[in-house]
Amino acid sequence: MIKTEMKKSIMLCPGSVNPALADGIAKELGVPLGNVKREKFANGEIYARYVDTVRGSDVFIIQSVCAGGDYDVNDALMELLILADAAKRASARSVCAVISHYGYARQERKAAPREPITARLVADLISSAGVDRVIAVDLHQDAIQGFFDMPVNHMTAMPIFIDYYRKKGFDPEKLCVVSPDVGRAKAAKKFQTLLDSDIAIMHKDRPRHNQSEITALIGDVTGKICIINDDMIDTAGTLCAAADTLIARGAESVYVCATHGLFSGPAYDRIENSKITEVVVTDAVPVPLDRQTGKIKVLSIAPLMAKTIKCVYDNTSVAQLFE
Repeated sequence: MIKTEMKKSIMLCPGSVNPALADGIAKELGVPLGNVKREKFANGEIYARYVDTVRGSDVFIIQSVCAGGDYDVNDALMELLILADAAKRASARSVCAVISHYGYARQERKAAPREPITARLVADLISSAGVDRVIAVDLHQDAIQGFFDMPVNHMTAMPIFIDYYRKKGFDPEKLCVVSPDVGRAKAAKKFQTLLDSDIAIMHKDRPRHNQSEITALIGDVTGKICIINDDMIDTAGTLCAAADTLIARGAESVYVCATHGLFSGPAYDRIENSKITEVVVTDAVPVPLDRQTGKIKVLSIAPLMAKTIKCVYDNTSVAQLFE
């Protein structure tokens, strides 16, 4: 009879979009990053192969489903699926997708006839690729967790922002947390409670696709230091309009924090020329170093993601990270 002893092993697989975040997570855990060979065929198809064995390992694929480097959002998604499929076919014990930004999440419901629900479509693709678990950060809507028939650890960068603003030493009586729309009101309420500040809520309409406008403001912001908290910043058009509205209503200054800084198109120029004092985002989405100047500051979620991965790997509670 052959006696064997099963030993657990972990492999961190970095995606191509956000290697700096993957490197930060690896350093926090004290684990080297896995060696993956990547190429592109002449027609643009993605090829990936694990150089080292993954048999029996718990594989954690760290990927941001967004544009980064020479990848667009579709390349990023496809690479995630290919890496998951390769790990599963190489007899990995488990495959966990660590998705710091969940692409296509804004279409999580049908807002008009004959529209797709892309957040569900992406969830189905990830499941079909062989992923056993997902770790995500500040999904566009919490309900997206329900699109998966597998465990989903939905983490939040809110404690990172709370700690950052507390260290700034603002007078709580002068602070006002502002929700950019009604959908973020619940998150803004939690943010406001932790900062012990006032709260205001904006209402916006979308007259056209990928365009919105502020139509109402609920709450008094006169003489307040306003902090707008959102899950993502794309073209920053609505954000800058919100800052204009707050200043026009008597706000002393406007700060912005968001987990995902996509900064598409004219976003950087809009922010630089806006009435916003400072924009704080995380490295869940890669921000070029030459853009991390002026009004834009980047905080790292690597420690949070490393702790989450460790809890999952050790089969311990993740709830402690929310306390």
